[in-house]
Amino acid sequence: MWLLIVFLSVPIIEIALFIQVGGLIGLWPTLAIVIVTAIAGTSLVRSQGRLALGQLQSSFQRLDDPSEPLAHGAMILISGVLLVTPGFFTDAVGFLLLVPQVRTAVFRFVSARVKMQSFQMGGQMGPMHPRGPAGSGPIIDGEFEEVQPDPAPGHRPGTGPSGWVKDDRHH
Repeated sequence: MWLLIVFLSVPIIEIALFIQVGGLIGLWPTLAIVIVTAIAGTSLVRSQGRLALGQLQSSFQRLDDPSEPLAHGAMILISGVLLVTPGFFTDAVGFLLLVPQVRTAVFRFVSARVKMQSFQMGGQMGPMHPRGPAGSGPIIDGEFEEVQPDPAPGHRPGTGPSGWVKDDRHH
């Protein structure tokens, strides 16, 4: 129910803000602000996104819980959508989500209300597939036999192409 209220109230807030700001500064300055915030927001989202991706990769390398860097990345993505959407309210929320301290506060608020039951890095290996040293994966025993290909018709060993390509010299 609350999601319906959000979807109804955000456009109403945006329309009211457009009317108020447009009445104060005029149509063209209002449109210019919307365009400038979209361009500036896109640039900020790009730089913040690179930082979040670096933090996520670092957490994977250290085998740490990646939930916070993933949440930051998701909030940056949401921020980008909000900043590209025309409107003053969505721009304000989008710019707020670009502030790392705000994202951290939102993450802590949400994570205090969500219970994580388990977290596992890497794939699940059953009892039939014991793990060897890191990165080696399961050991597969097998045999092989080296097979020599048949020479192409009319081909003498050591005289040119292998028969896999067309030889224009003999035509």
